[in-house]
This record gives sequence, C-alpha cells and structure tokens, in this order.
Amino acid sequence: MRSPDLQRGRGATVNATSKRFALPAREADGDWLDARDELDGGAPPLRTTVTSEAARTIITRNQSPDIGFDRSINPYRGCEHGCIYCFARPSHAYLDLSPGLDFETRLFAKPNAPDLLRAELKKPGYVVRPIAFGTNTDPYQPIERDWRLTRACIAVLAETRHPLTITTKSDRVVHDIDLLAPMAADGLATVVVSVTTLDSTIARTLEPRVPHPKRRLAAIRALAAAGIPAYVSLAPVIPHITDHEMEAILEQAAEHGARGAFFLPVRLPNEVAPLFRAWLDEHHPDRAAKVMATIQSIRGGRDNDPDFFARMRGQGPWADLLRTRFRIACRRHGLGHIKPDLCCDLFKPPSGPQLSLF
Repeated sequence: MRSPDLQRGRGATVNATSKRFALPAREADGDWLDARDELDGGAPPLRTTVTSEAARTIITRNQSPDIGFDRSINPYRGCEHGCIYCFARPSHAYLDLSPGLDFETRLFAKPNAPDLLRAELKKPGYVVRPIAFGTNTDPYQPIERDWRLTRACIAVLAETRHPLTITTKSDRVVHDIDLLAPMAADGLATVVVSVTTLDSTIARTLEPRVPHPKRRLAAIRALAAAGIPAYVSLAPVIPHITDHEMEAILEQAAEHGARGAFFLPVRLPNEVAPLFRAWLDEHHPDRAAKVMATIQSIRGGRDNDPDFFARMRGQGPWADLLRTRFRIACRRHGLGHIKPDLCCDLFKPPSGPQLSLF
C-alpha cells in the first residue's frame, strides 16, 4: 500500500520533523488547489515554491580536516532534486521547516549572492583558495534555469580569475561551458558530476528530479571536449541498492572522458536516517532490513559515524570490499583521484559594479 504522504516525483515519503529542534508536525500539502482531492480522490502533486532570501554573506568557510576545501558557495537553500540520501536535509530544520518534503519543495534563493561575492573578494587581505560549489545543495538544481544565480557567481569568479570547483548531479552545468572553458584553460576550474546509478528505475525514486544518468554522462563528455577537467563521483554508494553498479559506472564515466573518480559509502546523519528508512520501507521492503544492517556494519553499528575521516571511508569488511573494488576498477579504466591542482596566482580583485550578463 502506498504511504498516504507519498508524493509522485518527490524523494521523501514523509514530511518528518526534527526532534532536535522540536518542530511541529507538518502536513504534506500544496496550495488551495488541493481541494480537488475531495473531488477526484487523488492527492495533488506538491508544488515547488521559491522564497527570495536577503543573505548577509555568501562564502561559507569550514575547518573540517577531511574535506579538501575551506570555503564554499551555496546560492540556494533546499534542493528540488529530492535525493533521499542527501546529508544537507537537516539544514532545513534551522529554518523551522522539515528535512523531509519541505527540503525539496520549499526552496530559498539568494539573489544578492553575486553582489555579496564581489564585495567579499574586494576586502583587503582576501586570500585566494578554490571556492567549491555544490557542497550542500546542488547549484544546478531546476530553479537555476530561471534564477541563474550559480552562473552569476561563476561570472564574478571568471572576471576576477578566481579558482573554483563544481559538484553537481545535473547536466545543466554544460550551459555554463562558455564561462568555464576559458577558466579551465588557465587552470581555474574543474567539475565533478555525480552518477550514483545507471538504472532509471532506481534513479526515479532515489533522486527523482535529477537528470537521467545518460544525460549526466553526456555532460561529462561535453565538459571534457571543451577542455574542462571532468570527474565522476559515486556518492553515495548504497549497499544492496546501487553497489553492484560501481564497476559499470566507472567504465561508462571513463568512456565519456572522466579523468578521475571518487566514492563515498552512504551516510545517514541525524534526520536523514528516518527518512531513508521510510523510503526503504516504501520502495524496497524486501531488503530494507538487509540494507540497514549493512550500512550499520560500515558505520560502527550506527546509522551514521560523524567522526572526521571515518565518515568519508566507513569501516569493516564491507567498506574494505568497496574500496578494493573501486581501486581495481579505477586502475582498469585509467581513472585517477579527484585532486584538482588549481591556480591561485592569477586573481585580480573586482573593480566596479557587476555587469549584467543575463
């Protein structure tokens, strides 16, 4: 039986609240048109809403020792891609919203992001290090088509010759090749495209609003053809759901021009774990217990191991086996590690107001 909260085209099956912040329960409803449910008996789809947010800063800094960057930009809060495993979901709780369906339907855009970026790069004493996009929510999720905030921020970095890295699950990144290719020619840009499965049936529920895997592989080919260093990320690998595809994904990525690869065993922090369990019960009830048992074996008996370094690698025989398979497949297909060596010596601080490119 389908869950009463289940929404077609969405990842979360429920709109679970955060126990950490004692949020009130929320109904998985849309707008006044939901009244049609009383007439035809079918639950209407949730509509995506986007709220304009006046951000105070745009560069987020971190000191995590197991992450290869110290600063990032997120032009959006929430992500319509709806990936059920997304570790960024708990961040919506800080907005008094659910990490479940709210995270993928109630989005926030930061239209002042380019101006904030320009102001921060102008500050005296600014030290250049690569800026990472796609570290929390996807910079090329569907609303980028209309808001174009990621492109506007990249334009500022291109103008100032500032290095950047992009991680995305969307082929929409190819729309910005005109900006990224010249940057890559100067050693200022790399792109990582995430491909978690080649199976469209699995992808439809696992990451429902992400472009088809074939389109993401085509994006790798287009980026590589333009001279932009392109990599593939298998993050996350989910035991008994997607792990059997590891070798096939790496082979396809190499054939499409990827230079290197990265993988991460699934991790389920805080509110993500109950959402993922509910998703398993809805879509894979025959193996739900087996999946969770294996995940816990990788995470030291818990749903998640938050410790630095361990959270990226996992532990135990299953984690060791995944690493071995990954290394062998990468070696077979000539894929290296994702360690972009970007140039930080060409930076020139911005001068004057942002020019309109859009």
